[in-house]
Amino acid sequence: MPAHRIPEANLAELPAACGVYVFHGEGALPLYIGKSVNIRSRVLAHLREPAEARMLAQACRVSWQRTAGEVGALLLESRWVKERQPLFNKRLRRSRSLCAWTLASSAPVLRLVHSRDQEFARRPDLFGLYTSTHAAQQALRKLAEDECLCLARLGLESASPRGCFARQLGRCALCTGQEAAPQHDERLQSALHQWQVQAWPFEGPVGLVERDGDWIQTHVLQHWAHLGTVEGCQLQLPPGHRPPPFDLDGYRILVRPLLGDQAELLLAAASASAS
Repeated sequence: MPAHRIPEANLAELPAACGVYVFHGEGALPLYIGKSVNIRSRVLAHLREPAEARMLAQACRVSWQRTAGEVGALLLESRWVKERQPLFNKRLRRSRSLCAWTLASSAPVLRLVHSRDQEFARRPDLFGLYTSTHAAQQALRKLAEDECLCLARLGLESASPRGCFARQLGRCALCTGQEAAPQHDERLQSALHQWQVQAWPFEGPVGLVERDGDWIQTHVLQHWAHLGTVEGCQLQLPPGHRPPPFDLDGYRILVRPLLGDQAELLLAAASASAS
């Protein structure tokens, strides 16, 4: 078991409940922030993990904050990692700009658009979410390879009378004459479906309610971003709030519960579901 300096009394206080936990060292910055549906069990699992010996060797104590449910824990973890910049977290860092592919309806032309220029939260025609142009192009090349799509028709290569590079390997159905352009483009649209970014399905902010016995929390959400959490079953907006920018981590956390039929939601007076 990796060595640590966390007092046994501190560990004994850990709750077997949902929430976020923080490993602290001697410095001002936290060492690691995580979430779990059982804080006690998860922290004790960290202490048995040899791969985390470097972090644990610096750990002096653990703090935590409970949440009424798992969505709240995920949202709080995401916010704290961005705000506090823990030394050993490798993900959930703030992305200043995102990019995504969009497909023109009049022609099979893929174009890369950026969140600094577009309102990503409400666009229904985005595919994939990436933190760089390079990552977006690499993902599209992998899709073309898997689906035998034409690199030139996708805009990843210059058009040539000899066809795209994949033709030389026999992996471009279009350039080898195995299919016509309409069939190729239909396969492209079908392949892109797995990457479709869901548009924010409400007219305004909503509250997602989580309950733990008599304890109720409402997470106030808009445009896939977390505006805040209030106690009780109420949709209370922050004073002078404005629609927030699209948040990648918020989207990944919220898309499944908000588009499913299990979450308890509160709609603002002027809000209505768009789907």
